[in-house]
Amino acid sequence: MATAISSGVRNALNSLTSVGDAAQAAQQHLATGRKVNTATDNAVNYFTNISLNSRADQFTGLLDGMSNAVQTINSASKGIDSITTLIKSAQSTVKQMQAEATANRPTKTGTALTTAAESALTGKSIKDTTLDKLIGGASAVTATASVAGNLGAGAGVATALTIVSGSSTYTSNALSSTTSTVRDFINEINKSGLATASINDSGQLVVNGVGSNTVQIGYGQAATNAAALTAAQAGTGNTAFGLATTDYTTGVSASGGNSAVRSNLIQQFNDLRTQIDNLGEDAGYNGTNLLAGNKLSVTFNEKTGSDLNKLDVQGQTITSSNLGLLTAGTTTTATTFNVQNDTDLSTVSDALTTALASLKSTASSLGSSLSIVQARQDFSKSLISNLQTGADSLVNADQNQEAATLLALQTRQQLSQTALSLSNQAAQGVLRLF
Repeated sequence: MATAISSGVRNALNSLTSVGDAAQAAQQHLATGRKVNTATDNAVNYFTNISLNSRADQFTGLLDGMSNAVQTINSASKGIDSITTLIKSAQSTVKQMQAEATANRPTKTGTALTTAAESALTGKSIKDTTLDKLIGGASAVTATASVAGNLGAGAGVATALTIVSGSSTYTSNALSSTTSTVRDFINEINKSGLATASINDSGQLVVNGVGSNTVQIGYGQAATNAAALTAAQAGTGNTAFGLATTDYTTGVSASGGNSAVRSNLIQQFNDLRTQIDNLGEDAGYNGTNLLAGNKLSVTFNEKTGSDLNKLDVQGQTITSSNLGLLTAGTTTTATTFNVQNDTDLSTVSDALTTALASLKSTASSLGSSLSIVQARQDFSKSLISNLQTGADSLVNADQNQEAATLLALQTRQQLSQTALSLSNQAAQGVLRLF
């Protein structure tokens, strides 16, 4: 049968039980550091905490991909920096080639246009006597103290000087068959921009090309400009200036042929070109090389489908060929430039400048992508911290508050025990009646 308990004892016992349960809960909060340990503690906070922490974990995983992306872009960027250095070295090599131009200039020295006897008659040097001579006349006239003399280049009404260098042509009808001097002839050649001319101390006409291309030079006189041009293209008047008629039909070739310095720089240039290719191949990270045309995809959020947020970084294949750099050699082909040809060197120099501009553009694009990834990386770190802080605030216990609560409950527990003891003593008073 049930044992009867007095109301006072029952109340004291219930109070002690309640305080004990509260003290046990406070002790668990202190031990775990959490006020919500199971769904029964607070279902809303418990499951919200799980959801927030799950999203934080997903972003933590995405951070690894962003970190790899940063390193991949940095590797490509450093590769571009190194390739830029090699391009600049190639520019220096080409400049050395261009500086060694003298041996590649076509030059022609004609026969003497003035004799020492004429110089004695005029009282001037052979050079000055030659410069003062007229170019026209049906036949040559000796220079004297009172006569300037002439070369006898012809008595036609019209004159023509024509110069061809590579794909460029200069034609002039400015000279006069009766009044123009050798000095005027020299000046007209120098105006062409394709060749330079002078009279040396021996009274010889010296013609030099300004580039390495063969120079064709011809002079002619006739009744009309058209006929004079035809005569010039046949070089009919060249002999008056000590030149050969073939100096127009076949041209003045480069004296000495090739520059040894330029030839010696071929391997140096080609080695730089090879290293540009090697650098482009080695600029990858973790299997992705943006300088080999690979594509890098960086995911920024945990969603899928149209809600997925990502960045695609399309790489470019950086090779010497793609940068427009031909191989150095001694011939001009579709893939090779001739180091002995000034026009080829100028073309290569322009290609190197264009390559630098292209690399700068690529570096700028990579820099923009890197800024985006780093910004999203920083944002993700902040978001993870925010999610974790929010999740913790829902379930974590206030240690100071829980400790104070436990202390108060322990005090109440002692008081409840005292109250229970007093209640029991009141019941024991009945025994004294026996």
